[in-house]
Amino acid sequence: MKKGIALILTAALLLTGCGGASAQANTPEKTDAAQEEAVVTEEASADEAQQTEAQEPAAAAENAVAEAPQETTAAASDTLVLYFSRTGEQYVVGVIDKGNTAIIAEMIAEQTGADLFEILPADDHYPMTYEALTDVAKQEQNEKARPEYSGTLPDLSKYSTIFIGSPVWWGDWPMIMYTVFENNDFSGKTLIPFSTHEGSGLSGFDKKLAGACPDSTIGKGLAIEGNDAQNNQEKARESVSSWLAELGF
Repeated sequence: MKKGIALILTAALLLTGCGGASAQANTPEKTDAAQEEAVVTEEASADEAQQTEAQEPAAAAENAVAEAPQETTAAASDTLVLYFSRTGEQYVVGVIDKGNTAIIAEMIAEQTGADLFEILPADDHYPMTYEALTDVAKQEQNEKARPEYSGTLPDLSKYSTIFIGSPVWWGDWPMIMYTVFENNDFSGKTLIPFSTHEGSGLSGFDKKLAGACPDSTIGKGLAIEGNDAQNNQEKARESVSSWLAELGF
C-alpha cells in the first residue's frame, strides 16, 4: 500500500516537473517572436517616417513651383525706326563701313526702346563711289523711279509712332523711300523724319513726307551731319537726346 502511494507521488512529481520544464522552454520562443515583431514594427515605422520626411521637401518644392508667380513677357514696343543708309565712299567722311543714317537710327532706337528696321534695295545697283552714286540718285529722281526694297516691313498696325530716316539725295528723300511710303499704310501714325547730310539740313523731309502720307501726323524732324555721325558721336547723341526729349521721349 505504502509502495503504491509512493509510486503515485513520484509520478505526480515527475509530471509536474515536465510541465514546468515545458513552460520554461516555450516562454523564450514566444518572447523572441514578440521582440522580433516589435523590431519589425519599429523599423517599418522608421522607414515610413523617413519616406514622409523625404516626400515633404519634394511636396514643398512642387507647391513652391505651383505658387510661384509666372514670368511676364515684356510689353512689345509701339515705336519703330525705319531707315535707309549707305556705306562706301561718302562726301566729307570718306569710305565708311557703317552708314551715317544707320548710326543715328540705332541711337534713336536705343534711347526710345523702339524696334529697328533697315530698308534694303532688292537690287542693290547703287555704286560704292560717291560721284557715281550721285549720278544714279539724280537719274532716279528725274525718272521718279520707285526702286523695290527687299523683304517685308514689320506689321505697322502694332506701331503708333514711326521714326523714318535716310540720307539727303539731291535735296529729297531717296526714291526708294517713296516706294516705302506708297506701298504701306501709314494712316493714323505719327511719322517723325530724320536725315543725315553735309549741309542740306532736313531738306523739307517733313513736308515731303506729309505729301506722301497725308493721313498721318508728321512730327518735328532732326538733321544730323554725317561727319558728326561718324566722327563726333557724342555731339550727335546729345542732339538726338535733346530732340527726343522735346518730342516727349
